[in-house]
Amino acid sequence: MPTAARQVLGRVTQRTEGRALRAYLSCVITRLEDGSPLLIRTIRPDDKPLLIDGLARLSPDSRYKRFLGPKPRFTANELRYLTEVDGIDHVAYIALRGDAPTELVAVARLVRSVTCPQAAEIAVTVCDDWQRRGIGKLLGDHLAMAARDRGIRYLTGTMAADNEGAHRLFHHVSTQLRERHEGPVDELWADLAFAA
Repeated sequence: MPTAARQVLGRVTQRTEGRALRAYLSCVITRLEDGSPLLIRTIRPDDKPLLIDGLARLSPDSRYKRFLGPKPRFTANELRYLTEVDGIDHVAYIALRGDAPTELVAVARLVRSVTCPQAAEIAVTVCDDWQRRGIGKLLGDHLAMAARDRGIRYLTGTMAADNEGAHRLFHHVSTQLRERHEGPVDELWADLAFAA
């Protein structure tokens, strides 16, 4: 990592660690509108097998929409990055079936920008069998709350232009969006000061 990037990251981490973050989500059990129980908790290093299984259960279309290309498997380094988060500048939640808490339903994360500490990129992935049931919006609300608690004002995302779910999620968290369209890829910025 270049020296300048390390210095900025150090300032971001020091500033964020100095805050007294409220403990607003360690584990939440909720019910979806259809009555299905859902457990939401922070991701842990021992969740690597859940992510491997979850990726295997995603359709090729869902994988493309999440990763903007084919994604047959995670590397060991990717699994470490995705599960060994600091909870400050990289926050991640998983949703599990409430009646079978070893089955992954969805993953949501935010990663603070090194160059723009008031912004964080977010990503939400919902397994195909659970899509269109409100889970993305629910996890989007958790990410927006986590962002606000950490002094993050903008949520950003790079997504396939035809990823309607991701676009709906951004419209859900804010009424003020900046959009940039470049062929098959869109970039959105949601201003959390204008919560939807």
